[in-house]
Amino acid sequence: MNIRKKICFLNLVVLSLLNTISFSQGTRYNPATGTLTNSAGQPTSIQGSARPITTAVPFLNIAPDSRAGAMGDAGVATTPDVYSSQWNPAKYAFAQKDYGLSISYTPWLRKLVDDMSISYLSGYTKFRKEDALYFSMTYFNLGKIDFTDNSGNKYLEFNPREYAGTVGYSRILSDNMSVAVGLKFIYSNLAGNFTSPGGGTESKPAKGFGGDIGLYWNKEFVSGTKNSRFAWGLTITNFGSKISYTNNNRKDFIPTNLRIGAAYTLELDLYNKLTFTTDANKLMVPTPPIYYQASNGTDSTNSAGSKVIYKGKDPDRPLFQGVLGSFTDAPGGVKEELKEITMSYGMEYWYADVFALRLGHFRENVLKGNRKFFTVGLGLKFYEGKAGIDFSYLIAGRQNNPLEGTLRFSLYMELENQKGNETESITE
Repeated sequence: MNIRKKICFLNLVVLSLLNTISFSQGTRYNPATGTLTNSAGQPTSIQGSARPITTAVPFLNIAPDSRAGAMGDAGVATTPDVYSSQWNPAKYAFAQKDYGLSISYTPWLRKLVDDMSISYLSGYTKFRKEDALYFSMTYFNLGKIDFTDNSGNKYLEFNPREYAGTVGYSRILSDNMSVAVGLKFIYSNLAGNFTSPGGGTESKPAKGFGGDIGLYWNKEFVSGTKNSRFAWGLTITNFGSKISYTNNNRKDFIPTNLRIGAAYTLELDLYNKLTFTTDANKLMVPTPPIYYQASNGTDSTNSAGSKVIYKGKDPDRPLFQGVLGSFTDAPGGVKEELKEITMSYGMEYWYADVFALRLGHFRENVLKGNRKFFTVGLGLKFYEGKAGIDFSYLIAGRQNNPLEGTLRFSLYMELENQKGNETESITE
């Protein structure tokens, strides 16, 4: 297979597993007939046509752990845990223990292949009561791929892989609020420094940097006669440089994501506790526009060779213009922008802070990827809460969905400093 097609295929595999793209050329407007058509040439409308948003390195937004993975990918406002780097690192400052470390493993798309997986390592340390340092590492192994020429002859075996490493700092600002900032390094090697037979170098590993910021607010109160807690959180993650896989000038956005959510916890009695949580997410990257279509069925181009846009904005924009303009660039206006918001709903039940049962649901608009699935999971703490294990299972509910049956496994430990926190809290 041609190397460029192989790179495209790898991206499509990763993204299609998330159901965030379609294999179409998008919506086109033919001025000769005054009609909009989809990739199959069928008449459509602006609000009725599919325009999923695509980015490079989509693995950055895949749920890597079993707790949020069991609650429909909701986690921005849940109670602090070792996995918080992925969901809201501001929660680390409110962690009850002084040290934490976790490792998670997800066999990925086992309905299609048997050698893809996602591994996740995260941890934190609190050097003062109101301060925490954290880190995380995500590794995406895409298995082995054989490269062939146009005659089908194999000439290379390659192991595509991607990873991202994050380090950051979280701090309590008041009795109820904390903030966090993090720096992320991203590496994506889908084909290596590959030189096609008889040609020049067509591909290279993509590298880039991104930043994360997070806010977390929580407050305990009494509801009737029962202790309760309300929390909300906000994060902007993966805000960073565009990256490229080739030696030309084409660069792609990484999946900058806005996440807002809330959680409510009710202590039913001394042993039983129930939490309900929901997250809203929106990718802060350009929406594909609608292009003009020439009479011969190809895309209309201007004198510079660029496609002519009928409605929407040019997706090939500088970083800040692309991110800030992502709230107003959809061809369908506000209605389409709202369709780009995905929703996560989760429930968590704890018995005696030892055993947990979790349920969740994830929803995405049918025209923006059509991901819809339910999740279930279990959690168990042992060694007096110093360690624990979490498990989650995904139920897609649709035939031939590659995400069906996705399993996630997580193991963690959290310890207290035997000497205690010697530095007094600034909030007490």
